[in-house]
Amino acid sequence: MKIAATLFAIAVVGAAAFVQSGVYDVSATNQHLAPTYWLMEATMRRAVAQRAAQITVPPLDRPETIAVGLVLYRAQCVKCHGAPGVAPDPFALGMTPLPAPLSQTAREWQPAEIFWVVKYGLKMTGMPAWEFRLSDDAIWAVVAFINQLPRLSPREYARLTAPPAAPPAAPAAGVPLNAHADPVRGKTALQQYACVACHEIPGITGATARVGPPLGGIATRGLLGGILPNTPENMLRWLREPQAVAPPTAMPDLGVTERDARDMAAYLATLK
Repeated sequence: MKIAATLFAIAVVGAAAFVQSGVYDVSATNQHLAPTYWLMEATMRRAVAQRAAQITVPPLDRPETIAVGLVLYRAQCVKCHGAPGVAPDPFALGMTPLPAPLSQTAREWQPAEIFWVVKYGLKMTGMPAWEFRLSDDAIWAVVAFINQLPRLSPREYARLTAPPAAPPAAPAAGVPLNAHADPVRGKTALQQYACVACHEIPGITGATARVGPPLGGIATRGLLGGILPNTPENMLRWLREPQAVAPPTAMPDLGVTERDARDMAAYLATLK
């Protein structure tokens, strides 16, 4: 037991010395070591498989579902992942790790696993979570189209995408707007709408943000944005339409849905 404790202490001291030394190259032009890639990939695959195991997969072969998925794929996925005969945008080519070609993903991953990754995203990869931007039906449509990618040649993909298309309006979630507000989900929503980029928010980890005021104690403040009485109804207005409430404010309209705003307000109400 004493030997184990000693070894653990040595490991902690060694790790601290490594961090403090700054010797590790964090530049994106210097690739990870092969063991690092293996560890990240193996950990990620097992984590996704475990969490996707209970997901029920709906029919994915309906032409109308695949058609919606194609439109969403073009609007949201091509920039990073490319498509048959289409390169990713230049910024994606400089990411580390590189976004995977989804034709390969469709061959190696189960539909439920792809759905989970699209919905919840992946840490340390640049893959965002789409839970607060697309409904589950819309995400399944994307999965349905991704499943078609291995069978599409560049010419076939070009034929499918020849007419200009715009992404369909997709609700962020299929839950009634009068549903009970969920502060736990609201905490996640505050992160997913990038509120932590400008505000220090208790309970949410992020870089030190000083663009906007810290939100600790916001539930007990008298005014929102310096002009609006801090009531539950006004908090919803402020979260959804800050530019309409106070045009001079630097806080942008983020397209927050009513459901997400209710959940976010519920979490902010706990910050007393």
